[in-house]
Amino acid sequence: MITMSSAAKAYLAKLMEEQQVKEGSFLRVGVKGGGCSGLEYQMNFDNEGKTGDEVFENEPLNIVTDKKSLLYLYGTELDYNGGLNGKGLVFNNPNASRTCSCGESFAV
Repeated sequence: MITMSSAAKAYLAKLMEEQQVKEGSFLRVGVKGGGCSGLEYQMNFDNEGKTGDEVFENEPLNIVTDKKSLLYLYGTELDYNGGLNGKGLVFNNPNASRTCSCGESFAV
């Protein structure tokens, strides 16, 4: 399961409105090799499902991931950290044994 905090939901709803994202779109999250810790998070708005996608309902925006990425992301909460030194969207990933200082890559 992948979830998002109420702060992340509010931020993403505002971002979707600003970017005029099509109705019925969802947030696609994934993992790919790279970054300073070995694995990098990927995230974008999408409106086309793929075979094997896993869908997690998080009104108003569903989260979708591929099965391979789910192995690394299971139990993750997407959060939003605003403020003067805020990072923006943050992955709170219980599977990560180490993260880089920017929070965009991790190791398991």
